[in-house]
Amino acid sequence: MAPWGATARRGRGFATGIAAALLAAGLLGVVPVAQARGVPESFADTAEALLPAVVNISTTQTISRQDRDGERGNRNRRGGPEIPQFPPGSPFEEFFKDFFDRDGNRGQRPDSSPRRATSLGSGFIIDSAGYVVTNKHVIEGADADGITVKLHDDTDFKAALIGKDDKTDLALLKINPGNRKLVAVKFGDSAKARVGDWVLAIGNPFGLGGSVTAGIVSARARDINAGPYDDFIQTDASINKGNSGGPLFNMNGEVIGVNTAIYSPTGGSIGIGFSVASNLAKPIIDQLREFRRTKRGWLGVKIQGVTDEIAESLGLGKARGAMIAAVTEGGPAEKAKLRQGDIILSFDGKDVNEMRRLPRVVAETPVDREVPVQIWRDGKLQTLTVRVGELDENDQVAAVPAKTDPTPQQRASSSKIDALGIALAPISQELRQKFEIDQNTTQGVVVTEVEQNGPAAEKGVVPGDIIVEVGQEEVKTPADIKAKVDKARQAGRKSVLLLVDRRGEMRFIALRIDKG
Repeated sequence: MAPWGATARRGRGFATGIAAALLAAGLLGVVPVAQARGVPESFADTAEALLPAVVNISTTQTISRQDRDGERGNRNRRGGPEIPQFPPGSPFEEFFKDFFDRDGNRGQRPDSSPRRATSLGSGFIIDSAGYVVTNKHVIEGADADGITVKLHDDTDFKAALIGKDDKTDLALLKINPGNRKLVAVKFGDSAKARVGDWVLAIGNPFGLGGSVTAGIVSARARDINAGPYDDFIQTDASINKGNSGGPLFNMNGEVIGVNTAIYSPTGGSIGIGFSVASNLAKPIIDQLREFRRTKRGWLGVKIQGVTDEIAESLGLGKARGAMIAAVTEGGPAEKAKLRQGDIILSFDGKDVNEMRRLPRVVAETPVDREVPVQIWRDGKLQTLTVRVGELDENDQVAAVPAKTDPTPQQRASSSKIDALGIALAPISQELRQKFEIDQNTTQGVVVTEVEQNGPAAEKGVVPGDIIVEVGQEEVKTPADIKAKVDKARQAGRKSVLLLVDRRGEMRFIALRIDKG
């Protein structure tokens, strides 16, 4: 692949000259412009070197009449592609409308025979032996022999599915190139990508074949709620339907992302595209190649975010880490003596600055490895060692075991705590029926009323919630809770931490107490 060369040097010189002029005029602050890379005159050399490694992927699948009926409404009331978008008044608009209307009417005939449907996407070769990376959704539902890979020179190969991963929407295919020498590309380090860096997206938009678009990295580490391990690079390089599974390249010709999703009200590119970061994708692809499935690390906890109020109530200071809301019985966390209420600050030497980082860090850790886990417990840092288990997709977080019923003497009368904006009562049969509380739930105090606009209401506490702990200590009566709130206020705390059980789901909630 050709380097930036003289054109890049001219671009850098031009950019630096403009910046110097702006500085002299007092229109630009002090910025390290000397390190900025200028705009290249052309991406042609880079694109020419990379295009042969990018492939078009087409799949065929058999769709029954029942499937077609289910797809209507989302896809023009038929089991096929949507009408392409054209400018109003375009002759193509009327042509395609007539075509789809006729085909749609044929789909309405009382014929239960299945038909073959085709979808299009993109991919890229990572090994000259014929391994191809794409998105899982590109090949989803394809018939056993229904995946075809087309090279840049229009040569077709039938592809076999090696493995796929639902959580990251990645898949690995294999073609048999025979004696043909394939052009392959390598994964780069997505962590080195900076917002503002130039990137190229190459793919098969709308089935048109190899197309190149350029843009910049708009943002990093995006979470778009696509899965538990979201780590997307956002780019304004045009990504459209059919680009899915194609590569996002840096200027060194390395793949730093797998183009996966777009944000668009029309279905076309509006400059907001998302690519699975290569540092997330590469380990998954390596596992699919070796095991034909993923082998993710597993800790066995249910976690929640740490708010400013939670951090303050536990003396943590800055809000950070992942708080353990529940521990799976018999899981790696329980065996390592991790417990409910611990805040995980680092895992295997990797900082956990926010909750959503922990699942990915654990998942990337090799199974059976013993790793250090730094936690915040009882107002101080502690380090435990955990042996990482293997994630089973069917694993569920175990419920915290119920404890014995309070004694009759513990069942004090209902009381209101103004500092929290709630009214409380011991668990009774009447309250079980009123709030549909499970008969096995015997620990805690029931919230019977929530003051509008009070601290509890602001944090989403509702009648029927059961307060199990206050300040990480058990409570059995309203008096217990009032005493612990008073104690926290006397200690100068601005908030108090509650462990709340809502129909079997445990969650920590910090409530302000410095306003009452």
